[in-house]
Amino acid sequence: MSYSFLRESKLYIEYSGAKYRIYTSSAISFNQTFAEDSYPVKTLHDQSKMFEGSIINKANPASFSFEVPLTIEKDESIILDLALDLVATADSDIEDQQLKSFDMYVQTGSSTFKLESAVITSASIDFVPQNPITLRVEGEGIKLTRVGDESFNLGTIQSESSTRTPLLVYPTISVDSLNMNNILSANLSIQNSIEWTPYETLTASLAVTNSSNAMFPSKYTLGNRIVSGEIRQYQTDNNVTQFDDFSTSANLAITAKNVSGNANFFEVTINPAIYTARMQPEEVYTQSYDFRSIENTALNTQIAYS
Repeated sequence: MSYSFLRESKLYIEYSGAKYRIYTSSAISFNQTFAEDSYPVKTLHDQSKMFEGSIINKANPASFSFEVPLTIEKDESIILDLALDLVATADSDIEDQQLKSFDMYVQTGSSTFKLESAVITSASIDFVPQNPITLRVEGEGIKLTRVGDESFNLGTIQSESSTRTPLLVYPTISVDSLNMNNILSANLSIQNSIEWTPYETLTASLAVTNSSNAMFPSKYTLGNRIVSGEIRQYQTDNNVTQFDDFSTSANLAITAKNVSGNANFFEVTINPAIYTARMQPEEVYTQSYDFRSIENTALNTQIAYS
């Protein structure tokens, strides 16, 4: 008997017919649960039936999360593309915007799992001086199954770089072309709000005999997208007057620079952006800028992985 360890797991992403090996940290999770509907069985003539009966015939959307260190080689750029870009789908006379969907494979020491038609619902990045830059991802999918053992053939995997070089970065930030100094940290969050279409029908429910033919979700609606974040800086005599500031039309730029060579590595440009400033009295006085994009443009034009 052997155990499967999380640190030994390998993650693969399949999008548009191509498979990519994604090197994650140990922070990876995935699961799918089934929904239970209970009903009373106690009757007027039989009051002894205290426990309710149960029907299980449908699955909840599968969920997953993982962390990806961003590297100089940019082999993980496919993850950013899936989180940022949209595809248009025609539904009668209405053109809907949908997230790019993909299949996800996780190989352990004894199994290979497949999560079908997954989409990224949130992605976040921290820009902290002297810390490696990491992308955190969460999402949902239609169906999670075990497709084989650890020797399952995944087919052709896209070629990857011979090296993987994580980076230490520091953020430089400007608001309306004015450089912000004494930056403590910054972060960026992308939220894709989705709602799964009801998929339970009487006909389908009567055909369910086990987990293999249960009712699984198939379609969703993308409600809204939010790009937001926070910038924290030390409060000094040069910026103390800004602690109660706000704007609804700011031009915000965040650039993560390579510590070793000062080269631009990751750039975020939001114009227009809304922000509010607030003071945080701690042992050292700091102030935070909470910002959000109010521009309805493609995110891949606002965020550049250079």
